Amino acid sequence: MRVMVIVKATKNSEAGVMPNEKLLAEMGKYNEELVKAGVMLGGDGLKPSSKGKRVVLSAGKKTIVDGPFAETKELIAGYWLWQVKDMDEALAWARRCPEPMPGEESILELRPVFEAEDFGAALTPELRVKEETLRAEIDRQRKA
Repeated sequence: MRVMVIVKATKNSEAGVMPNEKLLAEMGKYNEELVKAGVMLGGDGLKPSSKGKRVVLSAGKKTIVDGPFAETKELIAGYWLWQVKDMDEALAWARRCPEPMPGEESILELRPVFEAEDFGAALTPELRVKEETLRAEIDRQRKA
């Protein structure tokens, strides 16, 4: 199963406070362990929401909203995408994570990623082929 691990933003991450060398080294070691174990598919830290944009789609309208997104209670500071056998394995890896926000409460949210079989009959054989073709093209572009 694939799991997205969401690192919740904090006051400091939204203020643009950068990690120190010690934390970068700890996270680098942790990421190396995830890669060696075949768990990590991807992941990155995100710049503060003040650098972001939102596109709000509603009733046929598309509205652009500039960050920061102060009205939002929970923002994302980073993420990993992991391949694990089950949620228990994902939790075991999450428990090993260095605190991403030293001096502040750090929260990791683990969310299963939908797989093709989760969509049942709505994902017709034709749609499944299109999805597989897109994923193959993404892989090809990454390798190029």
